[in-house]
Amino acid sequence: MDPKAQIQFRMMVDEQQPDVPSTLKPEGGLDVVMPLCAVFRKHLKSQDLKYTRERADILDTIMETDDVFDADIILDEMKKRGHGSSKATVYRTLKLLQDAGIITPVMLDARQTYYHLVYGREPLNFLVCLKTGERVRIADDRVQALRDEICKENGWHPVAHRMVIYGISPGEDEDDSA
Repeated sequence: MDPKAQIQFRMMVDEQQPDVPSTLKPEGGLDVVMPLCAVFRKHLKSQDLKYTRERADILDTIMETDDVFDADIILDEMKKRGHGSSKATVYRTLKLLQDAGIITPVMLDARQTYYHLVYGREPLNFLVCLKTGERVRIADDRVQALRDEICKENGWHPVAHRMVIYGISPGEDEDDSA
């Protein structure tokens, strides 16, 4: 199987709730693993749209991206690979992928919307400097543990999360005191 197609998400198969993610499944529910491209195709079909080569190339590029991305990053990466696509097609495809629940927007600053592949990836957490825009990924299991604890206290079932902490990076504080 193509490694790109191995990025999968789990979908609940249940007569009453066929499209509920398995992380929300009731006791006794049946899990089925569905390739990400099949999820996208299903969404496109529900919108009477086709799974075109350009859309497939955009999805492949996103699946190989390990960080947040925007339309320009996807366009640049596609050009490096020899795949052509217009900026309008990339933006429309990002919207379709967001509507399908495959990607989610990530607001790291007021200037730019970034996106993150949701399925098959660990949550992205960031420190963001308000002065420079510098961002640092946080890789700390305590974030997920805190999420799980908060959900449990409130009777919720955690599915996903994203944390962005805004602050001033080291060295930037010193510039104000001079």
